[in-house]
Amino acid sequence: MTATQRPQLHPGLKLVLDLGPLVLFFLANSRPALFLPLVSPILPADIASGERAGIFDATAVFMVAIVAALAISYALTRHLPVMPLVTAVVVLVFGSLTLVLHDELFIKLKPTIIYVLFGAVLLGGLAWRKPLLGMVFDSVFHLTDEGWRKLTLRWALFFFGMAILNEIVWRTQSTTFWVNFKLLGALPLTFLFGALQYPLLTKYAAPETPE
Repeated sequence: MTATQRPQLHPGLKLVLDLGPLVLFFLANSRPALFLPLVSPILPADIASGERAGIFDATAVFMVAIVAALAISYALTRHLPVMPLVTAVVVLVFGSLTLVLHDELFIKLKPTIIYVLFGAVLLGGLAWRKPLLGMVFDSVFHLTDEGWRKLTLRWALFFFGMAILNEIVWRTQSTTFWVNFKLLGALPLTFLFGALQYPLLTKYAAPETPE
């Protein structure tokens, strides 16, 4: 079954499943008391309600939410997109390290790891002449070979740039600022960069082939 033949999520629901865990992460960090009943069974009391409760409660909520989003997506489509799946695995690994070791460093490193991983995969695909961008984004649009090469290079460089930006932000700013940046900075930057690729998508669109 091809990507276009698979059951597709409604765009609105897909947006909720993609952004919902991040929004909950932001809310749990800023209002940890609201989520305390949810996380108290899985977190020690001194962590769930201590001085740094926000980031630890948010990490626990984020992990649960991202697994729930994947489960809903799979239940409706019987398919797991590559990018959300890999992201969820990294979130679970680094989130678990954050909670077990009581060290927020690991959840702050998570975006850097994801950005570098996807950037490296895309550049590796270019080196092997494989258009991996469509697989990474579970894409349904069609481009010429030159279009895939140019778009892949752009996204790879963007991912590396975002990895550097994440490192700068978490190393120089407070945890609260970093959490806010994830939702109010990194996310809009990603949407803006994606929107700016529209001219390339139209210029290098592959011609329709008759069935």
